[in-house]
Amino acid sequence: MAMAGTDQRSLARAARSLRCLPFRRGFYEGVGSQALSSQELAHRSDWTRLSFRPLSAERAEGHFLWLIRLGVLRREVDGQGLTERVRLTPMGRQVLEGWPAEIPRAGRRERILEGLRRHRPRC
Repeated sequence: MAMAGTDQRSLARAARSLRCLPFRRGFYEGVGSQALSSQELAHRSDWTRLSFRPLSAERAEGHFLWLIRLGVLRREVDGQGLTERVRLTPMGRQVLEGWPAEIPRAGRRERILEGLRRHRPRC
């Protein structure tokens, strides 16, 4: 029973973070079917379909790492091990099911609080 509570907390935390990040639903749907690297994302001409604002490869990679920690994304594996490309996890698919259309954007206050939670030092 405690496991179900943990799962719900994880899903809620992931959903809150998705609302605060600059990625559109199109990004998550894209990595649900085809892996994408931060370099590829930064150089795409159709970035407006994937993100609310342009992202450098470094900034995108930082967001990828956070989404990996949350369990929404995972690194793609090839014959030689992990790659720089990411894919959507089953948990990520589950979070997206909560929104039938575009992911609703969080307000400024919520984004600030999420940024503090994301970057606070861990002891």
